[in-house]
Amino acid sequence: MRVELINTGSELMLGFTINTHLSYIARQLAGIGLRLDRQVTVADDREEMRVAIEEALARSDVLMITGGLGPTSDDFTRDVVAELLGRKLVRDEVVAAHIAARIRKRGIRLPESIYVQALVPVGAQVLPNRNGTAPGLALDHEGKLVLLLPGPPRELKPMFDEYVLPVLEKQFGAEARFDCRTFKVVGLAESVVEEKVAPSLADLKDIELGYSAKMGEVEVRVISHLKSTADEAEKRIRATLGDSIYGIGDDRLEEVVVKLLTAARKTIAVAESCTGGTIANRITNVSGASEVFINGCVTYSNESKVRLLGVRDETLKAHGAVSEEVAREMAEGIRTSSGTDFAVSATGIAGPTGGTPDKPVGLVYIGLATPKRTDVRRHILTFDRETFKFFVSQYALDAVRRELLKQ
Repeated sequence: MRVELINTGSELMLGFTINTHLSYIARQLAGIGLRLDRQVTVADDREEMRVAIEEALARSDVLMITGGLGPTSDDFTRDVVAELLGRKLVRDEVVAAHIAARIRKRGIRLPESIYVQALVPVGAQVLPNRNGTAPGLALDHEGKLVLLLPGPPRELKPMFDEYVLPVLEKQFGAEARFDCRTFKVVGLAESVVEEKVAPSLADLKDIELGYSAKMGEVEVRVISHLKSTADEAEKRIRATLGDSIYGIGDDRLEEVVVKLLTAARKTIAVAESCTGGTIANRITNVSGASEVFINGCVTYSNESKVRLLGVRDETLKAHGAVSEEVAREMAEGIRTSSGTDFAVSATGIAGPTGGTPDKPVGLVYIGLATPKRTDVRRHILTFDRETFKFFVSQYALDAVRRELLKQ
């Protein structure tokens, strides 16, 4: 069985928008044993789109097309597909009512042209869009499944999870060709991960092993046509990497930390300087974080470290703001004032300026305070400012995760 994806939009071809659909859809398909065989991106050009769709239909069993379902003049995906499949477009009153309800809820005036999104090819199954106005569409054409999906990620992802994956599993689950598992690793470099994992899997047959270095972590990917082989590979990888594996699939480190805090009924506070709120932002991006996250302070200046966290003037004068001693007092200060079980702190030099021979750009101290002790770790992270801030937050969150695992 062959699965193809066409992403439409001139904004993708011009580089104004990053194509996140490819990685998301491919990963979701892999989760049910299907591999994406081909992906094409086309601009908002009717003839280019027609040719791309016509070619894909001739090759594929499942064709997914994203974008071009909106109400403007450059949205003509449904028109091109309806024409190629010989389907008449008719107004779906249920979709029209949904569009009208969203407009009323937002309290805005929109032109009548918005209702072009209610036009549906005859025989198509409507995939409801609870995050927008343009519905998705599923069409059965000569034994082939054609899926039209909205372009905005906040609309496409929920629709894909809720409607598309169940349809694919139901129709093609028996034809699933492989078992794909991804392990998320933190605290180890990609080459070190391979050095540890590869020898432990060397004797396994029918296995595809891959590594991907992401920002602040490494993904280990195992693919096999046999579930038993994938099970054995997973067993060995977990035994080899241990606690360095923080999750699987699309898990995020902040989600894992919030879940662990929730399960342990522990609370946390954050004191940040060089990260400017990145750690707190990542934690609070997780649904349910309010149960465990008490508060955070962004204390960029020395004065704020003293006033809000209780860092001593003499400590700052003797050691400077970027020091083990200040990181320790920051963590202990926010934990005491917040009454939390845990507290993390971060103070460093993000650069590209501000470094000295003794304290170079990229130097950072991360503190973790618990009721029993406070640990501070020193790192040198030579990245641009944004990457630096993310890496610091990654190390801070991982410190909390590892402490929770100990308990």
